[in-house]
Amino acid sequence: MRPRIIELAAAAALITGCTLGPTYERPAVELPAHWTESPPKGVKAPAARWWTMYDDPALERLVEEAFASNQDLALATARVDEARALSQIADSRRVPAVDASFERDRVRLSERSPIPLPPSAIENNSYRAQLNVAYEVDLWGRLRSASNAARAELLASEANRETVRIALTTEVVRAYFALVAFDAQVEATRRSLALRGEGLALQKVRRDAGLINEFTLRQLEAEVAAARAQLPALEANRTAQELALAVLLGRSPRAIMEGAVERRAGQGEPAAPVVPEGLPSDLLLRRPDVVSAEQLLIANNARISEARAALFPRIGLSGYLGSESTALSDLFSGPAAIWSLGFALAQPIFQGGRLLAEVDAVKARERQAVAQYQKTLQEAFREVRQALNTQVKAREAFEAESVRTVALEEALRLALIRYRNGLLSQLEVLDSERNLLQAELNRSDALRVQRAAVADLVKALGGGWEGFEPAPVAQNK
Repeated sequence: MRPRIIELAAAAALITGCTLGPTYERPAVELPAHWTESPPKGVKAPAARWWTMYDDPALERLVEEAFASNQDLALATARVDEARALSQIADSRRVPAVDASFERDRVRLSERSPIPLPPSAIENNSYRAQLNVAYEVDLWGRLRSASNAARAELLASEANRETVRIALTTEVVRAYFALVAFDAQVEATRRSLALRGEGLALQKVRRDAGLINEFTLRQLEAEVAAARAQLPALEANRTAQELALAVLLGRSPRAIMEGAVERRAGQGEPAAPVVPEGLPSDLLLRRPDVVSAEQLLIANNARISEARAALFPRIGLSGYLGSESTALSDLFSGPAAIWSLGFALAQPIFQGGRLLAEVDAVKARERQAVAQYQKTLQEAFREVRQALNTQVKAREAFEAESVRTVALEEALRLALIRYRNGLLSQLEVLDSERNLLQAELNRSDALRVQRAAVADLVKALGGGWEGFEPAPVAQNK
């Protein structure tokens, strides 16, 4: 008899450890052999605190402020906490549930009942204390699959939080350098206006002396007014950018209205180009948004097992152990002991096709998750290649604008010499000043684009992946 019991227990344990769904396998992906369009020289793609490569202490402080106060990141963190709690709930269903209860009743019976009762039995007390236990035998792995799915969803939410963190860092970097570029453009425009204003004042003296006519003076005034009209738009854009950055930093409404965003005084040097040298192409499989998509795929795969197990019998065990007595002093005496053991078997017979439809729905969600995973991976490689190309071209544009600015500075210097010698008119000098101002504005914008392109590449490579290694997920067996 004993060997038979051991065989049945072993069989039950074996069945309990199995699930009815497919074993998860990562979808096959054809990865590139190497990175294309990468600059030959530059810094290796950083993985931790990558924003420090700009060597800007003000920017570093703003990034830390955003980590502490940004509401999108706070929302993502709260969702991780929710997913963690749901995972714990799913795990708790796999262990017995135990609770204790205590009851006290006082009952009075009728004195006019068909069966006469002695006076002592008309009113009586009842005390009951018991420990209740309930447990579902996970015969087909339904609870195990639900726990695996919840665990995968937790990992997906953690990956989503990391995605938000990387995106937030990139947006702060982009917004910060856009603000620095607006500062430089406003300053260049004001310098140009000061020079043109001095020149216009001189020409008014010359007009009063009869050396130039009214028509020439009005043309000069129009040129100065055209430059002055650029300044309000630049200042308005700078204010809008500063406010947008303040919101990214998570500042309070009062700080947004009254505060200012710290930034460096000058524009500084362009960021060194980033190269993914030495990084394998399957690095992008660890990019947080790709990890999230895969974990959701794992979760849906586990949900298939959970849905299929609902078609099979459920076995529940229950029982209680306690004491019951009419006197509190006798409640825990030997004769007052009570106990119960229960076994329940439930098998769905007719549900109108609901259970089979639920299985089909979960399978469809898994196919959706596969498509989303493939799309996310495709988008990741597209972003990397585009960012690699953009950072190279943006640096070329910045270098070209820098050469142009130097050439126009020299051209303006020569124009002023020729003007003082009477070889050029003031209008030709103003034309040189206008070209120089536009070149300075273009150079500032090209520098902003170059820095943003470097940040976009680090983001596309999954910047911040160091230390982000999701825990392994228990697979269906």
